[in-house]
Amino acid sequence: MEGDKKYITSEELKQHNKAGDLWISIQGKVYNVSDWANEHPGGDVVLLNLAGQDVTDAFIAYHPGTAWKYLDKLFTGYYLKDFQVSETSKDYRRLASEFAKLGLFEKKGHITMYALASIALMFCVVLYGILCCQSVWSHFGSAVLLGFLWIQSAYIGHDSGHYQVMKSRGYNKLAQFLAGNSLTGISIAWWKWTHNAHHIACNSLDYDPDLQHIPVFAVNSTFFNSIKSCFYGRYLNFDPVARFFVSYQHWTFYPVMCVARVNLYIQTFLLLFSKRKFPDRALNIIGILIFWTWFPLLVSCLPNWPERVMFVLTSFAVTAIQHVQFCLNHFAADVYTGPPKGNDWFEKQTGGTLDISCSSWMDWFYGGLQFQLEHHLFPRMPRCQLRTVSPLVQDLCKKHNLSYRSLSFWEANVWTIRRLRNVALMARDLSNPVPKNMLWEAVNTHG
Repeated sequence: MEGDKKYITSEELKQHNKAGDLWISIQGKVYNVSDWANEHPGGDVVLLNLAGQDVTDAFIAYHPGTAWKYLDKLFTGYYLKDFQVSETSKDYRRLASEFAKLGLFEKKGHITMYALASIALMFCVVLYGILCCQSVWSHFGSAVLLGFLWIQSAYIGHDSGHYQVMKSRGYNKLAQFLAGNSLTGISIAWWKWTHNAHHIACNSLDYDPDLQHIPVFAVNSTFFNSIKSCFYGRYLNFDPVARFFVSYQHWTFYPVMCVARVNLYIQTFLLLFSKRKFPDRALNIIGILIFWTWFPLLVSCLPNWPERVMFVLTSFAVTAIQHVQFCLNHFAADVYTGPPKGNDWFEKQTGGTLDISCSSWMDWFYGGLQFQLEHHLFPRMPRCQLRTVSPLVQDLCKKHNLSYRSLSFWEANVWTIRRLRNVALMARDLSNPVPKNMLWEAVNTHG
């Protein structure tokens, strides 16, 4: 009965916002997820970032309808007294419900099958080009093809991390293991850890790891204050070295993207051999060992060291296309500081993303991520459906006077370089209290 319900206020809910004392509310019902956080498939970081508040929109975005039944055992018996839903959230939830009724979250098409087949074919051609051809041009072409193979494999890993691309969870994990760890050398565990945090705290300067690239890049002058990364648990020190690099970041952006893959390998090893708990550690390590067995062996089959260096650098440089794309989707978008808020989910996603406009025949090239806003609002939706729902998302943004930005690939690059240049010029400003930006200072920082 209504009179028997127990209530707490939003202010009281906010008190339960840390590890070991972690409460959230979903549609006005309060749940204690303190113990569940370590078992949460999406990791504990996403729960900690949203702790002590209503998370209904985020829950709807990330969970299928079957997940609701698991909430009962976590119910505290309390209801949120001052529970309110904005008009934007009401429309977002209505739209998500309509998509679910239409089966759009389940209609995956044949993209995964086509992608896996193309990856297998490219891998065979790469092997043939290295093992059976003597021409340096065939080796160069194999390097280019391997780069594109890694790009398409990353899209499969991305898809399988957000939703089930195969018929069973076991096969889905196998797809992650092969397309992610074994073929690309990048741990799916590392990807889930950082990527889920990115989605929840989209473009938060101190909570989104995808914006925290000090000392190489800074997308906002707030980084000049050496802010603390709440994701990594350390300060992002803006020292003279960082100031020097950031001052020229609009020139170094593309060259760095050509070798950005190295950083992903480093991050993978740092996580896999850290003390942090995460699922399937042994499986992730096995997959990485497979990659670091076949890739060096393949490179060793080339006739000389110049060709080996050329092969590695070329294959890495090709993947820069994907690294640039990831940056275009967010670097020039709106940013904020502080943790994400559950009551402005839709607004934060629209503000923190940029779409890339392209013809439908280019969807394979972008892996569906050209519809970045649609993907952030409905991360479980198969990429083949994103173009279908895009007009409805645009209408909803227009209705609530929210930005919907869709740029050409060229325009997105211009916006990104402009943002990097503006911040670079601020970093060079000698009136800024950060130490002077001179090359000799960067080299001699520690005497």
